[in-house]
Amino acid sequence: MCGIVGLHLRDPALYPRLGELIAPMLDCMGSRGPDSAGLALYTDDAATPRYSVRSDEPLDWQRVAHDLGAALAVAVEVTERPGGAVLATVADEHAVLDRLARDVPSAVLVGHGSAMEVVKDTGNPREVCERYGIAARRGYQGIGHTRMATESAVTTDHSHPFAPAADMALVHNGSFSNHATVRRRLERDGVRCVTDNDSEVAARFVALQVARGAGLDDALRMVQKELDGFFTLLVTTATEFAVLRDAIACKPAVIAETDAYVAVSSEYHALAGLPGIAQARVYEPEPEEVYTWRR
Repeated sequence: MCGIVGLHLRDPALYPRLGELIAPMLDCMGSRGPDSAGLALYTDDAATPRYSVRSDEPLDWQRVAHDLGAALAVAVEVTERPGGAVLATVADEHAVLDRLARDVPSAVLVGHGSAMEVVKDTGNPREVCERYGIAARRGYQGIGHTRMATESAVTTDHSHPFAPAADMALVHNGSFSNHATVRRRLERDGVRCVTDNDSEVAARFVALQVARGAGLDDALRMVQKELDGFFTLLVTTATEFAVLRDAIACKPAVIAETDAYVAVSSEYHALAGLPGIAQARVYEPEPEEVYTWRR
């Protein structure tokens, strides 16, 4: 049992309040997942692509940024986070990722993109939000997850969101029964999973379909064809916010829509504190239907 939340803001006047609004939503899901928590937050404020990285070993992130910039002959800005950092640079994405893997092997990439920052850690959601100052963050959308580990270890790497491509993130409530089979297919296509988490398989599957030219809607429809199990998925890109439930729809989900936002959660009480919720259109997503909102 896990909890998912998402908030897609339609009204720019709410952008300064993204963190203030989504942090309590995630906290409400603590009873569904006390092991770890995480968020992918999207903002228009970032001037350059950003790389959210973490390490279980102590690292001098200022030195990491300096050495990376020297190797790539480009400026690298660094913002330190608990246990990690956000590196910002206009350098080629593949060059950055290759250099980090080669020169800083203990650094783990948790997400990257021009709009997205990923934060995830072990511990209950309230502690994670306080540790990373989520309530003060601004932006136009975010998704979050609280995890109760059932199929893999309680570690930061196994926690959600999974961010398989630039500006793409996925959170998942449920389980996939054939994830090992799909993982082997992905490996044959050159896609490597970092963890044994079934949700990572789904994330990388979606990213592969998009990389091959599918729209996010079609990529999620392909999930229904290729992945077996019970699930509610919430997937975001820099311009999209999408929800999908499996054919049985046994994993709870509720959507609230107003002119100011679209909000999603595993349980309604996580939405109850949102502004204008009394006037919102509130409904459960239908099974096997892809719901997508775009900027």
